[in-house]
Amino acid sequence: MWAILSGIEGNIAAYEAVLADIKRQRFKVEALYILGDIVAANQDSEQVIKRIQNPLPRELEPQVCVGWWEEQCFTLHGLGSTPEPTELIERFGKETAKLLWDSVSRETVQWLRNCHFGFFELDCLLIHGSTVSVSDELTPETLPWKMLDRLQRVQANYLFCGRSGQVFEYQLQGGSVNSSVMTLDRQQPVQTITAPKRRVVGVGNVGKEPGKATYTLYSPNTDDFLEFKTVFYGKKKGYGN
Repeated sequence: MWAILSGIEGNIAAYEAVLADIKRQRFKVEALYILGDIVAANQDSEQVIKRIQNPLPRELEPQVCVGWWEEQCFTLHGLGSTPEPTELIERFGKETAKLLWDSVSRETVQWLRNCHFGFFELDCLLIHGSTVSVSDELTPETLPWKMLDRLQRVQANYLFCGRSGQVFEYQLQGGSVNSSVMTLDRQQPVQTITAPKRRVVGVGNVGKEPGKATYTLYSPNTDDFLEFKTVFYGKKKGYGN
């Protein structure tokens, strides 16, 4: 059984609540994946990082990949693919950019730089955004051809992503796609791509909504076992499906 999380966003209380819920599961969870957005413009971000780096005895060691907020940290520290945090400022403003700078140390940024872009396990791709970028947001409204393109790039049958913050299951039924290229001289031969049945899964968000965290359980050894979990913490303690 895998537990798949995303979007802790510096919310240490939410992360602890999810870890406690994982321990309550009837079937043993054998792998813990965190698909980015561990930190955010949140002063508890460093505490979350230290908790991930130092699991308690008999706790799983999280496998971590980078997300959108981590990429913004890289840019702020001159380590990203773009010279200026334009996307961050346009979306949240300069005050948030300053708070993110203050909330995540240079040492932590260097540690995050060593995290993976994603994981390919069995026939599953686990990633924050998609095979295109961490900013690529897949949702239940995403067009089928776009979903197929993201899967086709790495030949994955299952894609688990966290960018949207939603929990959803998006199924692509088996079929084929015909494509051809028209040049000035002539039309190239038609190419047919046959695709098996595939799924894209939004794994939820742990820390964005106060008092409520969502994550996903998946068993790669049991066909079609997929469960979305909701954990209430703080004043609304409890859990549900």
